[in-house]
Amino acid sequence: MKIVIGHRLSAIGLLLIFALCGLFNFATAQTVPDPPAQHPRLLLLAGEEKQIQQAIQSNPLWQKVHQAILDEADKIIPTPPVERILEGRRLLAKSREALRRIFHLAYAYRLTNDTKYAQRAEKEMLAIAKFSDWNPTHYLDVGEMTMALAIGYDWIYPTLSPESRRTISQAIIEKGLKTSQDDRYNHWLQRSNNWNQVCNAGITYGALAVYEQVPDLSKQLIKRAINSIKLPMEDYAPDGAYPEGYGYWNYGTTFQVLFLTAMEKAFGSDYGLSRQPGFMATARYYENMIGTSGYSFNYSDAGSGKGKLSPAMFYFAQKSSDPSLLWIEKKYLEESDLSESADNRVFPLLMLLGAGMELNKISPPRKTLWAGQGKSPVTLMRSSWTDPNAIFVGFKTGSPAAPHAHMDIGSFVMDADGVRWALDLGSQNYHSLEKLGMDIWGKEQDAQRWTIKRYNNFIHNTLTINDQLQKAEGYAKIDRSGESGALKYGISNLSDVYDGQLAAAQRGIGIVNDAYVVVRDEVKAAGQPAKVRWVMLAPDGAKIDGSNTAVLTKDGKKLTLRVDAPANAKLQTWSTAPTTDYDATNEGTVLVGFEYEVPAGAYQTLQVSLLPESASSVQKSMNKPLSQWGKQ
Repeated sequence: MKIVIGHRLSAIGLLLIFALCGLFNFATAQTVPDPPAQHPRLLLLAGEEKQIQQAIQSNPLWQKVHQAILDEADKIIPTPPVERILEGRRLLAKSREALRRIFHLAYAYRLTNDTKYAQRAEKEMLAIAKFSDWNPTHYLDVGEMTMALAIGYDWIYPTLSPESRRTISQAIIEKGLKTSQDDRYNHWLQRSNNWNQVCNAGITYGALAVYEQVPDLSKQLIKRAINSIKLPMEDYAPDGAYPEGYGYWNYGTTFQVLFLTAMEKAFGSDYGLSRQPGFMATARYYENMIGTSGYSFNYSDAGSGKGKLSPAMFYFAQKSSDPSLLWIEKKYLEESDLSESADNRVFPLLMLLGAGMELNKISPPRKTLWAGQGKSPVTLMRSSWTDPNAIFVGFKTGSPAAPHAHMDIGSFVMDADGVRWALDLGSQNYHSLEKLGMDIWGKEQDAQRWTIKRYNNFIHNTLTINDQLQKAEGYAKIDRSGESGALKYGISNLSDVYDGQLAAAQRGIGIVNDAYVVVRDEVKAAGQPAKVRWVMLAPDGAKIDGSNTAVLTKDGKKLTLRVDAPANAKLQTWSTAPTTDYDATNEGTVLVGFEYEVPAGAYQTLQVSLLPESASSVQKSMNKPLSQWGKQ
């Protein structure tokens, strides 16, 4: 009895501790101190340039990164300032270009003391300050523009004339800070997606930059941001899988890092935000999202799939003292030409967060499988981190109703021999659809969004039942994943996504013997027959070789797609060409797969093996029910 009472008291004590911690964090957020009195106070304080200069002098790689930033700054100097030209409803492209220009120029000034960079940044900021507004109806535009002027104002402050200081600071206050208080525009404060992260970061930078002019307003907005930005941070829980996918991870998480770094520099604390469940773990998610082909797992509204260097990853590596997180980033930095990476609007952040790290000592990650739950769960696996011909598989579940999601539940991508064989087309340019008056943001079952080919399940690497859409409100998690003997795998019950179409649906994907991939579906038809379509989006040029085998070719490499079950399935191909006047073209791709009718109430297994050239001699693939996967 005493033990039970002790446990109860201990539990109560823990609850009190957690409650007090929550109150402490809230109270701390309400008692934000004044930031440093002098400029600069954002990201890089006075005198900290010396640490970067030492890294530049001692390490040729950091010298190369530094020079790439200066080269970009030199290219910017002769260009005219950005103009207020909208694309559809967005000014965002101009805001991003402004941030790119001003960040690069301000960095170049801070590290060289050459006033030509400061003068060009001033010219840019004065032109932007004269804009009628920064387009608050699409508030991302304001968030990024405010950050751009805040960094420039703070970093080149000593070179600005009193008149320029007044003009720029007034623009930050009137077109940035005050518009964020307008309920017509600040809906992002209650959102849990990247808008919250970007807008809160941008407005906070503005508040810190002009703090002495409007201290009460600035402090109010900083406090508000500390509390509001917890909403998107909750979406990293429990394991770090970012619900919006690879591309938006780089967007939202980079601005999250910019926010946290600014807090730490200005106040010596991030108010416990980096300790939010799943946040520090998200770096491992991002690292594992890059396949062995160099392409990312570009599910949902991601781009074309090409991996990109992320300065934000250096924040996680430093804070967790885990340089293996930079295994992929190191490869990007070792490329001979950094101009593409240096064009990133926040590229100078890399020098602020990473300079001094010994990149030559970075070792590959130890684990070859990563799985994370959340709004968009994934399993990411590979046969090796060091073999360029290794196999990579990304497997996604979740819900079409998740932020930026597609009807791609159960979909996957697959690499081998340096080639992306199982593809995802990613998103379609938003403006190309919005300019036609289309509503692309609805998530209900009959939303116009699902008429767009790239967004529905018909062109994703998953199942389609009786030519129907997946259920928009359905949800599937990763039920089991792991490494057991010769098998790396992930398994998901997809039944909820096919509610009313199938009585049950379960999919498992695994890498067998680090040699080939098996995709296994176990389905049960409901009270009526179910026509099941299994497809994989592949590089164009697939050739059907017999009824159950197709040979894919690309870049001189081959992959064999073989249907192991049902025995009488017949492979075929479908065109991915647009069938409407609004769908994007999908050149260079084809759908390969088969259709099979499952009798009413019957169970059926569908299994496909994906065999790289080195495994093409495998005559009989692993044939275990999903219930036995992971068991010796």
